[in-house]
Amino acid sequence: MTRRRQLLFGGVAIAAAGAGLGWALQRRAADPDTRAPAGRAAAQAEVWKLRFDNPRGGDLALAGMRGRPLLLNFWATWCAPCVEELPMLDRFAREHGAAGWQVVGLAVDNAAPVLEFLTRHPVAFPVGLAGAKGVALSRSLGNTHGSLPFTVVFDGRGEAVQRRLGSLVGDDLASWSAQIR
Repeated sequence: MTRRRQLLFGGVAIAAAGAGLGWALQRRAADPDTRAPAGRAAAQAEVWKLRFDNPRGGDLALAGMRGRPLLLNFWATWCAPCVEELPMLDRFAREHGAAGWQVVGLAVDNAAPVLEFLTRHPVAFPVGLAGAKGVALSRSLGNTHGSLPFTVVFDGRGEAVQRRLGSLVGDDLASWSAQIR
């Protein structure tokens, strides 16, 4: 093999190794379970201190929900996948409430569109108005992209045990309800 080919193959090998390392580091950074455990733990502890305005008046305090499994779903009226999964979350809340499960929707939206939406499409679970601060909260809980929908499941001890970026499917809910107490 000529010296020129050796250099070419060597360069290709180095480029491939660099690309592989970059891909691995990017996946690691995007994986919520590998990012800043201390920061996630602090965010999880803070969740239970939060209060949100309810679109129908009053407020929603998460402190009273600690001690039982909680599915916390970040959504918005302008997010088509969010709106599509709300009926499934509503069914889950109705069917699993007696078993101790709680569902809370945090709307990353303004009060008027949320109230209008909930008037047309009521849900059995409480909804809080997180507004733009909801994006920062979801990021602190592992939503590295700040996208919607985003769901975090807390166990009865108040620890985040599942996260899902993107639309939920029925198998997610069935698996979580069977495993988490």
